[in-house]
Amino acid sequence: MKLRQGAWRAAVLAGAAALAGYGLRAQVEPKGAVINAPYVTTPADVVDGMLTLAGVGPRDTVYDLGCGDGRIVIAAARKYGAHGVGIDLNPRRVAEARANARRAGVERLVTFREQDVFDTDLRAATVVTLYLLPDLNLALRPKLLGELRPGARVISHAFPLGDWKPERELRLRESRIFRWTVPEH
Repeated sequence: MKLRQGAWRAAVLAGAAALAGYGLRAQVEPKGAVINAPYVTTPADVVDGMLTLAGVGPRDTVYDLGCGDGRIVIAAARKYGAHGVGIDLNPRRVAEARANARRAGVERLVTFREQDVFDTDLRAATVVTLYLLPDLNLALRPKLLGELRPGARVISHAFPLGDWKPERELRLRESRIFRWTVPEH
């Protein structure tokens, strides 16, 4: 799904407004790209809960949209032998994620791309993880349903995907993790 220029501006403005509602500001990178989601790391127990809820195994390819420091795909590779692809607009986060993968010894299993999630081809993913704001999750839903194969799992930390009812939900302390499976088309 490629957003038209006007739709993209509206999505960015909506994201900025949503951030303001959470007391956060959008990050503007040197290239001028507006990142309309805050960088908030996922706690280790939530990462474990997300991967467990997804049922990740060695045959999976886990895509983390808005990967930050890469901890989710690195954990999927280290703990389960899965392949991983991390996507982030922030070049500093991508560099950090690559360094973290080298330190963890999983750089042969994971890839990190400085890319817009809307420009990312998701067809190879068997699991997609999200820790994005509600408006961005909702905007991604048609892309997830349109590009992922039936049976692919979508896991979101904290925020649902609009009215798409999750099949499972896990609560860890104050965190909520949701799971959906892409249905037959």
